[in-house]
Amino acid sequence: MASSTVFTSAPLFLALIFISTMSSEARYFLVGGATNGWKIPNPASDSLNSWAEANRFQINDSLVWKYEAKKDSVVEVTKEAYLSCNATNPIFQNDEGNTTVRLEMSGPFYFISGEKGHCQKGQKLIVVVLSKKSGGSASSSPSPAPMGSFNGPAIAPAGSDASRRVGGGHVVGALMLVGMVVF
Repeated sequence: MASSTVFTSAPLFLALIFISTMSSEARYFLVGGATNGWKIPNPASDSLNSWAEANRFQINDSLVWKYEAKKDSVVEVTKEAYLSCNATNPIFQNDEGNTTVRLEMSGPFYFISGEKGHCQKGQKLIVVVLSKKSGGSASSSPSPAPMGSFNGPAIAPAGSDASRRVGGGHVVGALMLVGMVVF
């Protein structure tokens, strides 16, 4: 009798594990595509926004900045503050050298350097996060990413206290797997 319960509940657990892992696939993007990517672009035409335009960001993806601690910073700001390079009222700010920001909703995110004069010289970034797929017609899907300067894969970040809005991964799937084995 107990074995029939295990066999009837196993497909349910497998389905739940599949669904939980399918919805929790988040990627990590190293800003600028390299460990020294968060800097004043040289030449100016090699902007961080060119890198961002070459990537497709989804809800729950994360941006990872690597830079020299206390000598630069990452500041999330409003569109108006981005346009004027104004870091006085940040949404988020970090200068620890290893900053991770999870992109929790669709729409634009604006980032500038908090180091005096860096934003004015082009050290700023707009990231547009796509909304979740709605299952509509093919004509409503976004156009493919333009060819750009990104030459590396998305990366997994090193652990840091400088993280903001970071998710837990596949914990639910692991718990369901344990439940399936125990029951």
